[in-house]
Amino acid sequence: MDPIVTSAAALACLAFLGLGVGAWFLVHPYTTPKDRLRTMGGAAEKIRPGRTPDDPILRQKQQVPNLLRRVVALAEPAKPEELSLLRQHMLQAGFKSPNALEVYLMARVLLALCLPLFVGLMMPQAQLAVLAMALLAAATAGYYLPWIVVTQSSQRRKEGIARAVPDALDLMVSCAEAGLALDSAFDRVAENMADAAPDLAHELHMVTVEVAAGMSRPEALRRLEQRTGVPELGSLVNVLIQADRLGTPVAQALRVYATTTRTRRMLKAEEKAAAISPKLTVAMVLFLLPALFVVILGPAMVNIIVDVLPSLVQQ
Repeated sequence: MDPIVTSAAALACLAFLGLGVGAWFLVHPYTTPKDRLRTMGGAAEKIRPGRTPDDPILRQKQQVPNLLRRVVALAEPAKPEELSLLRQHMLQAGFKSPNALEVYLMARVLLALCLPLFVGLMMPQAQLAVLAMALLAAATAGYYLPWIVVTQSSQRRKEGIARAVPDALDLMVSCAEAGLALDSAFDRVAENMADAAPDLAHELHMVTVEVAAGMSRPEALRRLEQRTGVPELGSLVNVLIQADRLGTPVAQALRVYATTTRTRRMLKAEEKAAAISPKLTVAMVLFLLPALFVVILGPAMVNIIVDVLPSLVQQ
């Protein structure tokens, strides 16, 4: 085998190995039980007993996260607002690990470096211009691939939550009219919808946990809207906050909003049903009519070629 190809393959393997090791170190930083106790107690010193800061093993463990942070900084947005929006986008996609954003940024950098290596392995005899274009396309694809994955996960999660909102509203109305408080109604709805809509159930349960931990109810509801990014839940949050502020009965507000949500859902279904006819027309023109023309005109064309054309040639 060509030594260049072998070297490139080895570099690609090392790059993917570095991706896995880096993700592991970001998710599981090097800490001891004593370090974790000191962190919980507010202590800043994290040196293991029996080791000094000059210990080479300790220095090696501390240098790895620093190196990974430098890699992450290559893809990190420059503006704090963009970084906050990206973190919110990760939450809406369901990635709630404390280090999810760092792993995402590191994946963008390393994939942008690894995919061109594999493309170079697949095109060893390509011309320089073609190879340069292929490497550029591979680097671009590797850089944007994690973004596509996160965006698709966010969209799929939002659609699942939006589909479950009307059913959750009906359960909330039943719980509120039965005399349960809003927090208890959220907890009961989350318990009953854990199997049908686990994402929505988890978010509703998080609201009750945050309120029980001392957070104000409007702030917990606003955090629910930010974590999900679903317009239906955003409207529900506004309704609940206004009802709590103005003293309106929660059961009545929920019933009115549930009726509105059901009507909006029916209108969306009717809109999708009305859009089927134009879509079927385009599909029929592109796929069915050519086949129909072949079936109808095909035998006639064969008869013309077999019977008419020979007579015209003889004349």
